[in-house]
Amino acid sequence: MKTSELFDLLKSHQAKPLLFEYAPNLLVGANYHIIEVKHLKIDSVDCGAGTDAWNETIIQLWESPEEIGKTEFMKVSKALAILDRVGQMKSYDMDAEVKFEYSNANFHTAQLFVTGFAIKNGNLLIKLDINPTDCKAKEACGVAQSEELSVNECAPGGGCC
Repeated sequence: MKTSELFDLLKSHQAKPLLFEYAPNLLVGANYHIIEVKHLKIDSVDCGAGTDAWNETIIQLWESPEEIGKTEFMKVSKALAILDRVGQMKSYDMDAEVKFEYSNANFHTAQLFVTGFAIKNGNLLIKLDINPTDCKAKEACGVAQSEELSVNECAPGGGCC
C-alpha cells in the first residue's frame, strides 16, 4: 500500500477505532502507540549487480507495558493527527510503500506490509503480513524460478550471491 492510499483510507474512517492484525487472528494490543515514523530512502545493489532505488514510510507501533489490559483502541482520527504532525515536520513521499514495524514478546521485530483492510465490528482493521526475502536477480544468477531451490544453485562460485 502506498502512503497516499493509507492516508486516504484513514481519512475515510476517522471515527472508527484503529486495529492492526499482525498475523492471522492476532491483533496488536489496544495499548499500542505510534512511536516513530521513518522516511527511508533505499539505494540498493542486488546479487546480480542490478541497482534499484525507492522510498519507504515505516510506522513503528509499540505496546506500552504500563497499559496492559487496555481495551479501547486508538481512534483513526488520533492516528491521523499524529501522522499529520509528522508530515509537517518531515514531508512524506506519498508514493512510498508504507510498512508497519512491530514486535511483542511472542513475535520478532518485523517490518510488515499492508495486505488489506476490513471494517469489522465498527473498527478499521489494517491487515499486515511479512514478505519473505527473495533473490531479485534469479535470471542473472541462473537460479531456478521455483520455490524449491537446490543447495548448489546459489553456492559460492555459482555466479550468484
